[in-house]
Amino acid sequence: MRLRQRNRKQKERKGDPVQFSWPSSSGTLKVQSLNFLTKDQLFDLAKAEDVGEIAQRLESTWYRTYIETASAEFKNPEAIEVAANRHLVDTNRIALQSASMFQKNALAAYLSKWDIENIELIIAAKSLGRGLEQAGPFLVSSRNVPVSFGSLIPLSELQTLLLQPDVESVLNSLVKYGYGSVLLPQLGNFRKTGDLGVFSTALQNYYYSKLLWELRFLQGDEGVIREYIRAEISKKNILTLLKARESKLDKETFARHLIDGGLIPNDSLTEAFSSPSLGDVVKRFETWFDLSASLEKYNQSGNLTEFEVSMDKLIVSKYISRFRTFSISIATIFGFILQSEFERQNIRRITYAKQYSMTEEYIRSIILTW
Repeated sequence: MRLRQRNRKQKERKGDPVQFSWPSSSGTLKVQSLNFLTKDQLFDLAKAEDVGEIAQRLESTWYRTYIETASAEFKNPEAIEVAANRHLVDTNRIALQSASMFQKNALAAYLSKWDIENIELIIAAKSLGRGLEQAGPFLVSSRNVPVSFGSLIPLSELQTLLLQPDVESVLNSLVKYGYGSVLLPQLGNFRKTGDLGVFSTALQNYYYSKLLWELRFLQGDEGVIREYIRAEISKKNILTLLKARESKLDKETFARHLIDGGLIPNDSLTEAFSSPSLGDVVKRFETWFDLSASLEKYNQSGNLTEFEVSMDKLIVSKYISRFRTFSISIATIFGFILQSEFERQNIRRITYAKQYSMTEEYIRSIILTW
């Protein structure tokens, strides 16, 4: 044990990521957590002169091999996006392998969120006439480790979907994965309105209902995970409300895009939609999310991202520490998966903010830390 600790410290001094073999133990995840980027490392990325320098700095972390491989195939910022996605797939695979048979169904149900994200990306690409070359780099997938754990759609099939001629062909191809029956009933609405949101809402409702069912109280530590999931649903619904008001949609259209199961009842959201001002809307949700500071920033910038960042920070600060208080359990594994996701989100935010010449001060303000 002492030898392992000494070797780890030597690698840390050299700036190398800590590497370990992967026995099937949740405790291994706590050791691997040493590799997550620190607050200082994230702020150093924000100081980079350009996107190329971000990639160079990531090469001194546990993203090294992913950056090197992706850079041989793509240019930045796509190379960084691909590297972050492939890294996330690998960490998710390791987390799932660390779970007991009892826990795997719930974890696989959660990880199917990447099916949802990939399908939404593919449908959007098809609606715009884009194919594999344009959209392929943004799939959450890995060439070396295909998305094959749980019931997720393999990378090869995702690429095939991007080669389909149109949206309807994609939906028909998804029948064998269980998503076609969810999406095909929305095809008529899409043809009438051109609204891709009908597909997204159907997918999200399907995903969250299945996930919350798998996380029903069986061992006792699923409660905090269910609460986190419901907070995420409420965040998505609030953002939908804000976007709908900004786009001047009517209440009925907005209501059709709400996801069920959040902390905030859908009736309360539809009532808030009719509030006379954005300030009144924000005040209605202060029991769950204090958005007063983000409202002030929005009034200056006009950027709805201010609300998303604020809610993300509130969720991270409330739940990551709670997941850490559990002994080895599904909550421990779930906490590791979330840290992997938040790290990917930070890298993507920093990269694209730098790509669009945002200031270091602004970039630091959108980084999630815990």
